[in-house]
Amino acid sequence: MITVENLTKRYGEYVAVNDVSFACKPGRVTGFLGPNGAGKSTTMRIIAGLTPPTSGSATIAGVPYRDIPNPATQVGVLLDASAQHAGRTGMEILRLSAMTMGLDMKRVDEVLEWVSLTPEEAGRRVRNYSLGMRQRLGIANALLANPKILMLDEPANGLDPAGIHWMRTLLREYADRGGTVLLSSHLLHEIEIIADDLVVIGRGEIVAQGTKDELLAGTGAHVKAADDEALGQALVNAGFAAYPAQGGGINVEADPAQVGRVALDSAIPLIELRVGANTGLEAMFLQLTEQTQREQPATQGAL
Repeated sequence: MITVENLTKRYGEYVAVNDVSFACKPGRVTGFLGPNGAGKSTTMRIIAGLTPPTSGSATIAGVPYRDIPNPATQVGVLLDASAQHAGRTGMEILRLSAMTMGLDMKRVDEVLEWVSLTPEEAGRRVRNYSLGMRQRLGIANALLANPKILMLDEPANGLDPAGIHWMRTLLREYADRGGTVLLSSHLLHEIEIIADDLVVIGRGEIVAQGTKDELLAGTGAHVKAADDEALGQALVNAGFAAYPAQGGGINVEADPAQVGRVALDSAIPLIELRVGANTGLEAMFLQLTEQTQREQPATQGAL
C-alpha cells in the first residue's frame, strides 16, 4: 500500500505539491491524473525516494522508500523510459538489475518474453530502441523481482494500440493478484477502462479523489437544441461546464431544470432534454482541472 500524507514540495517560492494526501490500496489500480505541471511527477518522485519532500510523508507499507531493504524487490518503478543507459543492450540492463537485486538470471528471460521483446531486440543497444521498446524494457525492469507494488508514470507513451491493450491486460491481472498499482497517464480512455480509483491533481493540490464509480456516477443533463452552438455558449456564460456529446447534443454538468431555464431565457428551442448518463472521465477531468489547463476546453470558444 502507498500512503501519501500532507505532502508538500517547495522550490523556493514555487509550490510544486501542496498538502497532498491519498492512498493506493492492494488489489486496485489507482489512476493519477492532472494537467502538465500539476505535480504528478514530483509526487511520484517523492514516493520513489528520488526527491525529498519539504513536509509531509510518502510511505510504502508504512516505510519510506529509502528505508526499504533492497527496495526494487518490493516496488517496481518506471518514471522515465528514456532514462536508460543508451550504450547498453536491453539484456545487459536487465541482467545488471537482476544481479543488483540478487535474482536468478532466468527471471530476465521470463520478463523479456512477458513484455514481448525478442532475443534479437534484447540484444540491441537501447539507443536504437523506439520509445515503445524503451517502455517495454522499463516495464520489464519494474516487474523483474515480481514486486508487490508498481508505480508507473506514462507507461503507454510510444506504445501502439496492441501494446496499450497488452499493458492494460498486464496491469489488470497484476492488481487482480493482489498487487498495488499507481498509474499516471494522459490517456484518459485507458485510465477509465483500467482504474479502480482516481486521484485528480491540479496546481499541486488534490481536486478530487475516490472510486471511479463514485466520481463518474451519472449526473448532469444531456440536451439537444435547434442551435447546439448557441445553447452551449449560453450554458458556459451561465457558469455551467458543457461538452459536445458523441452523436450530437451537449452533456452538461447541471440539473435538467437548470439547462431548461437557460434555454428558455435564451429563447433557444430544445429537441431533447434528459438526465445525463455517465459523462465520462474526459468530461470530469476537464471540469475539475479547467482552471489549471494550458488550453481551455474548446467548448468555451466553439460552443
